[in-house]
Amino acid sequence: MLAEVIDLLACPQCYVDQQCSLELDLIDRALECARGHRFDIARQGYVSLISGGSTKFTGDSAEMIAARSRLLGSGHFDPLMEAVTAACARSGGVDPARIVEIGSGTGQYLEHVISGLPDSRGIALDVSKFAARRAAKVHDRIGSIVADVWQPLPIRDGVLSHVLCVFAPRNGEQSHRVLADEGVLVVLTPTDRHLRELIELLGMVRVDDKKVERLGSSMAGLFEREHSEGVEFTMHLTHDEVLDLVGMGPSARHLTAQQLEASVAELPELTPITASATISSYRKVNRGV
Repeated sequence: MLAEVIDLLACPQCYVDQQCSLELDLIDRALECARGHRFDIARQGYVSLISGGSTKFTGDSAEMIAARSRLLGSGHFDPLMEAVTAACARSGGVDPARIVEIGSGTGQYLEHVISGLPDSRGIALDVSKFAARRAAKVHDRIGSIVADVWQPLPIRDGVLSHVLCVFAPRNGEQSHRVLADEGVLVVLTPTDRHLRELIELLGMVRVDDKKVERLGSSMAGLFEREHSEGVEFTMHLTHDEVLDLVGMGPSARHLTAQQLEASVAELPELTPITASATISSYRKVNRGV
């Protein structure tokens, strides 16, 4: 599906040496720029566009991606997906929409957005090759790439209508660069009530209750907040779904399988779990004015 978004992508080496053409062409199962930098497309349909070929960050494992795919596929997080899609539709200033999801994971949030916006196209961007493999299959208008959000994004200047960050880090400067003048940054962040029933029991990573406030501060001079709203609901999860919920996030790296299974066994067979997040839309500020 990379052919659908090739006109939006840029050679990552171009931003390093400042001598190449920024454009990439699709040639014989690879992406290639005018100076001959070549990036082979994996047989699963994604391409790695990490400058220099490596990054210091470790992406989600195959097991984490599988757990996330199962849980998001169960429908429990559909209200969050619907809220993200509504935010993108409400804030659209560029039509048809051209969207990148940073830290896209399995690509299921982006798939929901693309399916809800006619003629839209999307780039699923994640540092994990396992995530990229999964995202490459979710929709025929989504191209999947491996990239590091803390390096210059391999996307051309001013070509996107939306940058989407769902429970993921965001790079304000790079988001500003790739968005068109009327572009919007849409961010979904957890509140301190998110998964609160499991935080103490399982020793999961806590959410900082100042996170949204800090997000607004980090966007100063780059974006102005247009809209913000909370989404909160209760999910009823089986033991297996609780295991997937913990296993798909950062807490999976801090708990052994034995610790997790022993703790989850003490829960009711259907456990009520709070999902709580804030979705915020930020309009790009033209710094030339």
